[in-house]
Amino acid sequence: MKAELKELWRFRELLFAMVERELRIRYKNSALGFFWSLLNPLITVLVMTVVFKYVMNNDTPNFSAYILAAYLPYLFFQLTLLDASQSVLVALPVVKKVYFPREILPLASVFSNFIHFLLAILVFFAYLLVVYLLDPRISPFSWTILLLPALLLINFALAAGLSLIVSALNTFYEDVKYIVSVLLYLLFFLSPIMYFSETVLYSGGLGGRNQLIYFLYHLNPVAMLCTAYRKVLVPPQPVQVGENFYPALPLDWGLLGITAAMSLAALIGGYAMFNRMKWRFVERP
Repeated sequence: MKAELKELWRFRELLFAMVERELRIRYKNSALGFFWSLLNPLITVLVMTVVFKYVMNNDTPNFSAYILAAYLPYLFFQLTLLDASQSVLVALPVVKKVYFPREILPLASVFSNFIHFLLAILVFFAYLLVVYLLDPRISPFSWTILLLPALLLINFALAAGLSLIVSALNTFYEDVKYIVSVLLYLLFFLSPIMYFSETVLYSGGLGGRNQLIYFLYHLNPVAMLCTAYRKVLVPPQPVQVGENFYPALPLDWGLLGITAAMSLAALIGGYAMFNRMKWRFVERP
């Protein structure tokens, strides 16, 4: 793996060029450019806020900020895997003719989506500032924002590792991209985006096994990351579960540590698996 990393570093300028190409092509001849990438999450958050806050009477303060803080990292994860799954397959004619480290193809998708994610985080901060100006009684910023770089690294490692695996497998088995789409759809509901992770703990319909189910629930690294982003980006306030309000739970460092270890393992394992399979790409008819 050390030799592959050296080779990847030698071709770093090609990686940068492909990331720039991905960014340019996505919104070429578009009047709004990058802001189109925010339109989908903002409309989704608006609809979810109206449904849950006003139709289902969820009175959790600043509910839209909680949704957006969890939805943005999930959206980055979703778009990255879907883009990366097709990256090698689309470039297969070039792969068969020109030598370069094949991992550049999925990594270009990862980096371009990560840049969009970082820009979306900046827009999220602007949103929090607007909320604060409208209601200055509660500051939307706290010292926990300093933990954001650690979450971004964990998130990037998880997305990059799984993208390498998915892109390699989909080159030979095109059913993979459909399986990934279905799993990502299910993952949306299995992650605390439309609801709070506290709902899992305080729900009365889990047969008294709330603590165990809460722990198992957060072994899903995406669910844990969504929870962690909420704890870091939005100051804790009481959350509504059913008709009752409960105090927001602190960030569970043990579960976050497990997620970090799983993400690192996914990155190392995904890179190793991709390198084992990449020399057979030219054999694909």
